[in-house]
Amino acid sequence: MSDTPVKSAFDAANAEPRKVKSVYPQQFAARMEGRTKRVLGDVFDLKNFGVNHTTLAPDGESALLHKHSSQDEFIYILAGEVVLVTESGEQVMKTGMCAGFPAGGEAHQLVNRSNVDAVILEVGDRSADDTVDYPQDDMKATFTPDGWVFTKKDGSGY
Repeated sequence: MSDTPVKSAFDAANAEPRKVKSVYPQQFAARMEGRTKRVLGDVFDLKNFGVNHTTLAPDGESALLHKHSSQDEFIYILAGEVVLVTESGEQVMKTGMCAGFPAGGEAHQLVNRSNVDAVILEVGDRSADDTVDYPQDDMKATFTPDGWVFTKKDGSGY
């Protein structure tokens, strides 16, 4: 959780950005350099779901292509344009568009292929024992009480 005290209403764009760009292992974390997350759920000490105000710079990625076993996710494009990449294709998403990803559904990620920043609201639940599959990368993740644990698909560590 955040060390920041719980706040009342404020401008989300002014929230402190997460200090660490990514919790992925080092060889994957570099791909998240174009991403800035403001972890709003932690600011408000929310326990059951998370909310992020995420900015993707040009060429930025929201995450590696992934799908959750038990967590649902929802995104809303606040500003700019991104490409929603899924296992079955790609779709341009513009300001005001939204998408949802049920647990066990199709792998997905957002990529900013435009020349301006894109801003996204991300909402996801915090289901215990969630696992994440990364179909294009040799990685899997498990959500534990201590946070995400990343291994190779064969279970060996990084």
